[in-house]
Amino acid sequence: MKTKTELSSKQREELLGTLKARFEKNMNRHKGLSWADVQARLEAKPAMLWSLNEMERSGGEPDVVGRDNKTSEYIFYDCSAESPKGRRSLCYDGEALQSRKENKPAGSATDMAAAIGIQLLTEEQYRELQRFGQFDTKTSSWVKTPSRIRELGGALFCDRRFDTVFTYHNGAESYYAARGFRGALRV
Repeated sequence: MKTKTELSSKQREELLGTLKARFEKNMNRHKGLSWADVQARLEAKPAMLWSLNEMERSGGEPDVVGRDNKTSEYIFYDCSAESPKGRRSLCYDGEALQSRKENKPAGSATDMAAAIGIQLLTEEQYRELQRFGQFDTKTSSWVKTPSRIRELGGALFCDRRFDTVFTYHNGAESYYAARGFRGALRV
């Protein structure tokens, strides 16, 4: 019996085909890495395939952006041109969501990321992603916020404007139709 975090064989095939095509189209993101090695790793970790499928389903267009030499894990980031459509209009975290008395968003970025098994990109990771192209030129993305900022009620987000990556702050309870979040997954 298939569990919530398992894909059918057809879903696995479709996802692997999509990931392979994206991998081959964007070789600048993963120079020196082989799709056959990535696929072997993915097939050995079906729970990770489910998370990648959720990234794909919500508009993230995940792709390999590197490999950790210490752990041998492949690193996937959301590489959609704009913040993933299926992950917008969210406040930063569950605490912020609970603090809103009216006009609550459907959820929070950190809760959704946890539900699909990924991590919000850090500011450093977000800037690293921007080396591979121009992302979030019309949208913005929440990034992992340091606890000292979050304890004061704030949260950080980034975007790219004027050919420059900017980091901003907002109240963690805020949400906008053009702000979502990008995730990272290590496989």
